[in-house]
Amino acid sequence: MVKNMGKADKVIRIILAAIGLLLFSTQIIYGVIGIVIFILSIIFIITAILGFCPLYILFGIKTNKE
Repeated sequence: MVKNMGKADKVIRIILAAIGLLLFSTQIIYGVIGIVIFILSIIFIITAILGFCPLYILFGIKTNKE
């Protein structure tokens, strides 16, 4: 698994995930949309930690400068 995410991409994903988890945990967003945002937030955190996004391979994107 080759890392294909840069630092800025990781930071943006972590911030979006934190916002999504905050909105879900405070029940500002709830129901089906809340669950979808919660799952996307978890995926964003995992991909940011790993530095690898499978969708980037499909679209040929690489934000890692190395």
